Amino acid sequence: MQNAPMSALLPDALLMAAVVVAWLNDTFVGEAGRRTTYLISVFSTLIAGIWFAVLALDPTPHYFFTRMYIVDPFASVMKAVVSLGFTVAIIYSRKYLEDRNLFRGDFYLLGLFSLLGQLIMISGNNFLTLYLGLELMSLSLYAVIALRRDASQSNEAAMKYYVLGALASGFLLYGISMIYGATGSLELGEVLKAVASGRINDAVLLFGVIFIVAGIAFKMGAVPFHMWVPDVYQGAPTAMTLIVGGGPKVAAFAWGLRFLVMGLLPLAVDWQEMLVILAALSLIVGNITGIVQRNVKRMLAYSAISNMGFVLLGLLAGVVDGKTGAAASAYGSAMFYSIVYLVTTLGSFGVVMLLGRRDFEAETLDDFKGLNQRSPVFAFVMMVMMFSLAGIPPTVGFYSKLAVLEATMNAGLTWLAVLAVITSLFGAFYYLRIVKLMYFDEPQDTTVIAADSSKRVLLALNGIAVVVLGIVPGPLMTVCLQAISHTLPL
Repeated sequence: MQNAPMSALLPDALLMAAVVVAWLNDTFVGEAGRRTTYLISVFSTLIAGIWFAVLALDPTPHYFFTRMYIVDPFASVMKAVVSLGFTVAIIYSRKYLEDRNLFRGDFYLLGLFSLLGQLIMISGNNFLTLYLGLELMSLSLYAVIALRRDASQSNEAAMKYYVLGALASGFLLYGISMIYGATGSLELGEVLKAVASGRINDAVLLFGVIFIVAGIAFKMGAVPFHMWVPDVYQGAPTAMTLIVGGGPKVAAFAWGLRFLVMGLLPLAVDWQEMLVILAALSLIVGNITGIVQRNVKRMLAYSAISNMGFVLLGLLAGVVDGKTGAAASAYGSAMFYSIVYLVTTLGSFGVVMLLGRRDFEAETLDDFKGLNQRSPVFAFVMMVMMFSLAGIPPTVGFYSKLAVLEATMNAGLTWLAVLAVITSLFGAFYYLRIVKLMYFDEPQDTTVIAADSSKRVLLALNGIAVVVLGIVPGPLMTVCLQAISHTLPL
């Protein structure tokens, strides 16, 4: 443990170096170097993502900076996912940004800073490190949402996100201070031992857990801490919405897992009861409210809320009657679900951005009418994404929902699994409505859809990945289960 190889930190260092180089390039070269900044962002995150995936093959956890930072299989897999997801997001966003004069270094620098924050959230082994990672990610996202200064909607969305985010950070810090006061430590492993000893005032611990769960629920966008999600998704430019709604959701899940499982697992009975309420409300509100939305981005926001409900189902099903025998499969299913959600979100917003053009945002349901007649390939990709979000086979969304529901049933929460299935049927309505508009309605807009070859190829691969992972989900699920097994403090 003490002789951890520093090479495990090299991909993180690569991204930090990329931020510095991109910053210097944007400062001294200016507008002429924007393309270079874009390429630095693409290739640095792509290489780092592949590097993280290679590091995931090492089952040994390595600690750095006096055990404040950990590199283990779980961290490496999740960091590979968010890094590669960021690569795909900025490739999808390029033309959208160019058409709106937003193709600037600010976007890529803030995006890279938010990615660094996500990496710290995923690898944090100390309450303070986890908090600092959250703030680095959040502050960057507040700024990136407000980049379009001439759009009042964007500024309003950024302000709402900032104010509510500051409130959530306050909740989290208060919870951390109470846990620290009770246990005398901020390191996850030491807190786990102190809590497991049973010699600590339960009331203090419970208050700390309540505030920490509230902070986690806000960052995941779970009900009743979801107020910011629809407004931010709709108000921000679509490229910024993808940056907010993609990798940060995966990082928030990993961050929540670190807090609740790696540090507070002996209190699982208490925080699981809270997650049951959050999950049930998220499934109900997300799916039912999504039905009445006419704005596609707002609809996808409520979809995100309901999907986070499924992730919470996996998190709350790990400990049954004080036993952790099913923990690996439950947390592994939640991890698998969060990765699948990122893949489908990338494809969905990729198509939404594709339909937009200079001075026009394709944000209403009517903009999808007759898409199959305008571009059969992109209509098929969007159909696959909607099928996956609805949980229709053979897409990977079906298998991910099935895995989470199985874990929920095994935990004895049959009523919650039934609720998830029923609410998912409501959700399927608004997903399938888009498919109906694309294939059975006449197009209102006959403008030719323009997309560069890299985006066309990537979107096609995105659609293929959703189908292939649905037909052959075993390898990815195995990776998730092994990463969780090597990481759990059992």
